Amino acid sequence: MTPATRKSPPRREHPLRRGCLLFALLLICPVALAQLRIATWNITNYNGGRIDDIQTAVYGSFEGRVFAPDVIIGQEFMNAVAVVTFTTALNTAPGSPGDWVGVYAAGGDTGRALFYRTGRVTLLSTTTVSQPGSSPNPPRSTPRFDLRPVGYLTPSAILACYGTHMKAGTSSDDQLRRLTEAERIRADALALPAAWQFLVAGDFNMRSSTEAAYGALVGGALDGPFFDPISSPGTWYRAATYRFIHTQDPSGAGGMDDRFDQILLGAGLLDGVGFEYLGDASVPYSTTTWHDPYHSYRAWGNDGTSFNMALTVTGNAMVGSAIAQALRNVATTAGGHLPVYLDLCLPAKVGFTPLVDFGTVVQGTTATALFEVWNAGHVALWTAAGIAPLEYVLVPPTGFAVASGPFVAAPGAPANSHTIVLDTGTPGEKLAVLTILATGADEPSRLALLRATVVAAPPLCRGDLNCDGVVDFGDIALFIAAIKTSADDWVTDPAAGVCPYEAGDFTGDGSVNFADISGFIAALKAGTPCPN
Repeated sequence: MTPATRKSPPRREHPLRRGCLLFALLLICPVALAQLRIATWNITNYNGGRIDDIQTAVYGSFEGRVFAPDVIIGQEFMNAVAVVTFTTALNTAPGSPGDWVGVYAAGGDTGRALFYRTGRVTLLSTTTVSQPGSSPNPPRSTPRFDLRPVGYLTPSAILACYGTHMKAGTSSDDQLRRLTEAERIRADALALPAAWQFLVAGDFNMRSSTEAAYGALVGGALDGPFFDPISSPGTWYRAATYRFIHTQDPSGAGGMDDRFDQILLGAGLLDGVGFEYLGDASVPYSTTTWHDPYHSYRAWGNDGTSFNMALTVTGNAMVGSAIAQALRNVATTAGGHLPVYLDLCLPAKVGFTPLVDFGTVVQGTTATALFEVWNAGHVALWTAAGIAPLEYVLVPPTGFAVASGPFVAAPGAPANSHTIVLDTGTPGEKLAVLTILATGADEPSRLALLRATVVAAPPLCRGDLNCDGVVDFGDIALFIAAIKTSADDWVTDPAAGVCPYEAGDFTGDGSVNFADISGFIAALKAGTPCPN
């Protein structure tokens, strides 16, 4: 993929979009079933403490809804000790799987951090994309965390996560500093390996999508490389239209009136196939309800009733009073933030029969074998709802035939069986490769080995139906069976002692019937030896 193609708007429809998108449409409440949940959270000048509130905010449950992310990209962690404290809070929370690891990334002023569950993702590397520098307009540091979901090994499953905390303020200097950082993130994203997926998450400190820094991320004509998965551009500041996606300020006097905290996605997470956002990026986020069925994206805790006010606690329809109060408490000072999250569907994995062995077959006979393909996504870890369906076609080599498809295999479903037909027209060893071309899978091309030995048919010997080289009493049962069977239904298998149907046709009329009995008896009495 070139930088130019990375900028293509992710609005293409594809048949595989049905799988992940259908689940998203049914996702009327934000519960992480087993898909990959990515979050960003400006924890607000965190030096430690707030343990109970953090645990309630992350693992508290209300009407079946729970935050419970797999990855948190954090801002305003003041030092490495604060990251350790926050990690401990996650691991010791009631309901936590206890597999959290925290990584501190110094940021030039307030630090960045990554928290991830080792049972769900692997951290491959951490890269500092934008270093703090001297004037003019020095940007803050931007770390890039390269993650890969557990159970996946290919580059197409790598997710590069940029963690940003841009300079606050509305002055021209503030905006230029944000622009510098955004341009560096953009340049790095365009230079990533073609197969990688990527996103940027954090506190953008921007009041409008018209700001130059935002344009550097999403493109001047909304052509990427990043895209807003909830398609909600505009002036977010103090606009009631966007009250369901505001994230600041849940506790301060300023009230909830800014969409500072966002997650923007690369085109590969919005193209309708494989590793994919659980939602429809062509549909703007609802302006009438927080539980938009077209999106898994949520500003956790914001039920839309807090516009220009502190976060609603009593009667909070999204998270209830206990979680809402905890979120307010975590954002202890004016300028605090709510976390934002979205869910990603994992790519399908191609499971298949690696070797199809026809064994030894006779030239000119019909030879078939079964070949199986299935969706090998780790259902026990991600559930069927969290894995994309597998769509594939089969490309047989010369000398073999099979229905090409396309076919679809759902995660967790039984394998699809395909009948492969071998051309037995010529004798010899047959060794070839069947290609599986998959869409939405972590490995788009897989190869299966086909093997067979075709032997020349023995010389036809009238009356020798069991292929033992002589006409004797051992042929009687098969001769009677041939009389009762048509040529089309007869199955020749010399290895199993069944010679061609024509061995019983003494009259040469193409059928074994009562007219052949006298010829068979004569051959039987003579004990006719068969030619070598």
